[in-house]
Amino acid sequence: PDTTMTERFDCHYCKESLFGNKYILREDSPYCVKCYESLYSNTCEECKKPIGADCKDLSYKERHWHETCFHCFQCKNSLVDKPFAAKEEHLLCTDCYSNEYSSKCNECKKTIMPGTRKMEYKGSSWHETCFICYRCQQPIGTKSFIPKDSQNFCVPCYEKQFAMQCVQCKKAITTGGVTYREQPWHKECFVCTGCKKQLSGQRFTSRDEFAYCLSCFCNLYSKKCAGCTNPISGLGGTKYISFEERQWHNDCFNCKKCSLSLVGRGFLTERDDILCPECGKDI
Repeated sequence: PDTTMTERFDCHYCKESLFGNKYILREDSPYCVKCYESLYSNTCEECKKPIGADCKDLSYKERHWHETCFHCFQCKNSLVDKPFAAKEEHLLCTDCYSNEYSSKCNECKKTIMPGTRKMEYKGSSWHETCFICYRCQQPIGTKSFIPKDSQNFCVPCYEKQFAMQCVQCKKAITTGGVTYREQPWHKECFVCTGCKKQLSGQRFTSRDEFAYCLSCFCNLYSKKCAGCTNPISGLGGTKYISFEERQWHNDCFNCKKCSLSLVGRGFLTERDDILCPECGKDI
C-alpha cells in the first residue's frame, strides 16, 4: 500500500521535532522555546536575567527590561505607559526627576518641569510666565530689564519709578543729566532763558531763578556804560567807574574833548560830558 511521507517539523537550531511542542517563528524559521531564548532573548537591565519568549520585552535606546522590572530607579513605581526621563543610565518618573534635577522657580517656588520654557538670571530660574516686572506685573520675556533690590523691572517701569525726571520736560534722565539748584535737567533742556542756547559746559548766571548765558544776562540786566553804551557786566572782575548813578568802563572814562583817561584823576562835568580840568577850565 502507498504510504504518505509526512514532512518533518524540527527546530531550526537543534533539529529536535517540534510536533506537540511550543515553538517560535523567527524569519520564517521555527525554533523550540529553549533554543530561541538562548539565541535571541535580551537580557533585562534590572535583574540581568533573559527576557523569555512568554514575557513582554520593553526597550528604550537599545536597552531591555521585563515588564515587571521597568520601574523608576528612585521610587520603584512602574513606568509602563507613563512618561519618564533618563539620567546617568537610570530611568526616573517625572516627579522624581523634577525633585532631583529640575530647578525651582524663584517666584512661585514650584518645580520648573523638564522641557518647559524658563528664564535664568544670575543663578536663579523662573517659569517664563513668572518672570514678570515687579511694577506692572507683565511678563518680561525677551525684553530688556533692570534688576533693583532683588526685584526685576521692565525698562519703562524702572524709569517711571527710579530714574530722575527732568524739571523741564518731565521725562526720565537715563544718562548725562545736569544738576542746577539741586534739580535734574537733561543737557538739551538746560538752556538760556533768553536765547535758548544750551548752557551745559558754558559759563552762565541766573536772575530770579532763571538761568542766562552771559551775553543775554548782560543785555538784560547789566548797567550800560555812559561812554560806549555797551553793558558793564561786572562779571569776571570787570572794573568800572560809577558817578552819580552813571557808570563807565575803565577804558571809556575819558575826557570828552581831549580823550585823556580820567581814571584816578580829578574831572569836571558839563551836562552829560566829563572833562579833564584843563579842558574844563573855560566852563
